[in-house]
This record gives sequence, C-alpha cells and structure tokens, in this order.
Amino acid sequence: MTTTQVKMKNTSKKKKIASLDKRKARGGWIFVLPFVIGFILIYLPIVIDSLKYSFCTMEVSKGGELPTFTFVGWANYGDALIGKAVSGNASFIQKLIEGLSNMIFDIPMILIFSLFMAVLLNQKMAGRAVFRAIFFVPVILATGLMEPLLAEGIEAADSSGLDDGTGREGADSLTMVVENMMSNMAVGQGLVDYVVTVISNIADIINRSGVQMLIFLAGLQSISPAIYESVQIDGATAWETFWKITLPMISPMILVNGVYTIIDSFTREKNVVMSFIQSVSGEHGDAIGSAMSWMYFLVVVLIIAIVVGIMSAFVFYQKKD
Repeated sequence: MTTTQVKMKNTSKKKKIASLDKRKARGGWIFVLPFVIGFILIYLPIVIDSLKYSFCTMEVSKGGELPTFTFVGWANYGDALIGKAVSGNASFIQKLIEGLSNMIFDIPMILIFSLFMAVLLNQKMAGRAVFRAIFFVPVILATGLMEPLLAEGIEAADSSGLDDGTGREGADSLTMVVENMMSNMAVGQGLVDYVVTVISNIADIINRSGVQMLIFLAGLQSISPAIYESVQIDGATAWETFWKITLPMISPMILVNGVYTIIDSFTREKNVVMSFIQSVSGEHGDAIGSAMSWMYFLVVVLIIAIVVGIMSAFVFYQKKD
C-alpha cells in the first residue's frame, strides 16, 4: 500500500469519526430540546421578573389594576442584609450560616454512604437487582407530593408520641449507646458529636443517597475487569485496589455527585434558608424575598465554583485513544 493510499484511508477514517460525533451531538440536542424550549418560554420570564422585583418596590392598587413598580436600586438587598426583614427573630445572614453548616455536615456523609453502598451493591451476590431497587425506593417516595405528606405524617406521629415505624426510638437508643461508648475513648468531643449527629440523621442520609448511589454504580461498572485482573496478578490487596484503582477511576463521579448533592441540599424543601425566604416573602412582599433569593443564588454558585475548583485537582480522567 502506497503512502498516498494510507493517507486517503486515514482521512476517510477521520471523516467517519467526525460525522459520527456530529450525529451524536445532534441526537443530544434533540433530547434536551424540550427542556431548552420550556426554559426559554416558561422559566426564563420568571427569572427576569424575579430580578426586576429585587430592584423595585411593588404597589397594588385597591381597584385590582396591574401593580406599579418603583425602582429603588440596592435598597432591598441592603434591607435583607442588615436584618430589616426579620421573621421569627432571625436574620438572613444567620439562616445562611445555619444552612452552610448543615451543608458541610450533609455532603460528606451522603457521598461516603452512597459510595459505600455502591461498592457493596456492585459485588456479585444473589438478589443484587432487588437490593438496588430497595435502596432507590426512598428516592421515589421523597419526590413530588409524597415528601410533604411523609413529613406531615412523621410530625403527627412525633406529636402524638406514637412509633412512626422509622426506627426513631431505636436510633435514639443507639445514639445514647454510641455517645457513652465514645465518651470513654480518647477522642475529641467534636468527633463524638459528629458521629452522634450521623446516627440521628441516618434515615435522612439514606433517603438522599439514592441518585448518588446509582451514579457511583454506573462508574464502578464502567471500570474494565482487565484492570482488576492485572492488579490481582501483581498481588494487590482489596484495600490497595480500592485506593489505587477504584477511587481514582470513579473520581469524576465523585465530582458530579458532589455538585448534585450541593444543589440538592440548597434547594430542598426542608432547607432552612429556603423556608426563611418563603416566610419573608409572605410577610414583607416579593421584593425583599427576591433580593434574598438572588443573594442566595450567588452564594450557591460561588460555593459550587470553589468545590469544583478544589475537587477538579484530584479528578482522574482516563484517556481513550
């Protein structure tokens, strides 16, 4: 085969790869097109109105006419920060700090638990598919209308002193046992409080780990078995295999799950900042509530950028030639 024929063959091969990539890209845009159309026609106007409300005051006449807006600049943002809009003797800054504190606790525990369960469910065992479905059931139950209904049922059971079936009494007893056991150990009180908090919130952690668990499972199943076979031949232990092979190979999934968990933690219905903003909007109008929402949005974006910047330095991407 001459040099010219080789070049022509390589050129045709590259064109086929390029055309295949273009077809995949077009297919991806077709799948996301409904979301893009819905975002432009439905969601984007709401976002624009919210931004407008944050810089204005709104007055509604008694005759039921359209509301009138008065531009006040950054006054609403200032009122939100200095605590002029107070609900329940708490300020926006206090609630924001509380929400960030909860996030610092929630995200590591959800990621660790979901990765631990994904590794277990990735093992070869009888009924593996059934166990995967069982761990994903709480995700289905905690979506849409089911979440507030379940929350109301749990609150009603707690107020009536009945056992709601969630194992809360058992969890409280286990918490006391662990606290007493660790108090006799040479560990700091901070670690004891952290472990006790984990045990107390174990049901919530399980409910919020389903999606992350599936993403980790997909990452684990994408690792070539030949890699594990080669390290076993070299005599690597299971512990060394996890830290040297498994963890680096699924590090992109850790980044994805980290971002997803941050967004889910900041936007869930039980989030203290979201609840506070809703209460302020009901008491003081949409203007200050919109200003708080936009400040909250910028804080979330900044935290995501920081987390992505830090975690990206440790992410391993396998090169496929």
